[in-house]
Amino acid sequence: MGPRAFRWVLHVDLDQFLVAVEVLRRPELAGRQVVVGGRGDPTERAVVSTASYEARELGVSSGMPLRVAARKAPDAIILPVDHETYLEASGRVMDTLRGLGAVVEVLGWDEAFLGCDADDPEAVARRVQQAVLDATGLHCSVGIGDNKIRAKIATGFGKPAGVFRLTGQTWPEVMGGRPTIDLWGVGPKVSRRLAVHGIRTVADLAAADAGLLTAEFGPRMGAWYGDLGRGHGSAVVDDTPWVARGHSRETTYQRNLTTPEQVEEALRDLVAQVHADTEAEGRPVFRVGLKVRYAPFLTRDRSKKLPAPTRSLAELTAAVLALAEGMEPGREVRLLGVRAEMVMPDGDAKEHTPVRGRI
Repeated sequence: MGPRAFRWVLHVDLDQFLVAVEVLRRPELAGRQVVVGGRGDPTERAVVSTASYEARELGVSSGMPLRVAARKAPDAIILPVDHETYLEASGRVMDTLRGLGAVVEVLGWDEAFLGCDADDPEAVARRVQQAVLDATGLHCSVGIGDNKIRAKIATGFGKPAGVFRLTGQTWPEVMGGRPTIDLWGVGPKVSRRLAVHGIRTVADLAAADAGLLTAEFGPRMGAWYGDLGRGHGSAVVDDTPWVARGHSRETTYQRNLTTPEQVEEALRDLVAQVHADTEAEGRPVFRVGLKVRYAPFLTRDRSKKLPAPTRSLAELTAAVLALAEGMEPGREVRLLGVRAEMVMPDGDAKEHTPVRGRI
């Protein structure tokens, strides 16, 4: 069907998705403190992928090191990530949504936007929840908005397994007094930059001077953050199949890499993996990126456009190793990541802003 604007946008978000899938396999885990991450071993370097609500009440959150999660929730059951099982469950959910006759824009394996023109979107949301539950045994929350931004944020108010509507009319009352970090797209760094200018709440951001935001974030992002503060956004839902722009691989090493030889060997392995991913799609690569996390936890990124798009493993390896020449000498490395951006099927090699400087 392609992109189309709708009267309502529904954001469907599976509740504690990875944990919920594990509970379907092991019903005795229901109501328990459960953490999913890495290989399920808190002594290894890995992070929390998701946690049950019971574990979250003790301060466990996604992205937290597993060892920290184990300290906060010492009685938690820690399980390894099972990508294939989660992907299969996600596919069944998305097929169920499409089976309702809705236009479905998939955001990730546990969330999607649906277009809706009904007079009673809450009734549609409840039908969605029941259909997903009947087909998969999984619960979901549904946010209803007059655009994607408001629908996405509304979902948080409906969790778990609820429905919540957020519109332009109710936005100031519901969101105005909340901190800017509660907005979709505002993380800790951006919220701190806003706070320097006295912008601490969503209402502050909505009323912020456009020139100030442009000076701080640039013309495009400055305008975007201003609109975000007012809850403005697109109501277009697009069910066009997603096509990957790039592939990346990264590894956290259980023991820090301490020599240039170890780093080079690790990078060659990562480039080979990424090359296999891009070759599977048959598209050339036009930009490569390198991510380095030094011990204890300092992360640097850098990217480089290639002289010409290529499918050559040797050329990709040389480009990544050239980026690695900018690494800080003598620093121990705990994580390396390699990314390759591909030419799109329509021939587009859209530029992304490169990250410059030492890595």
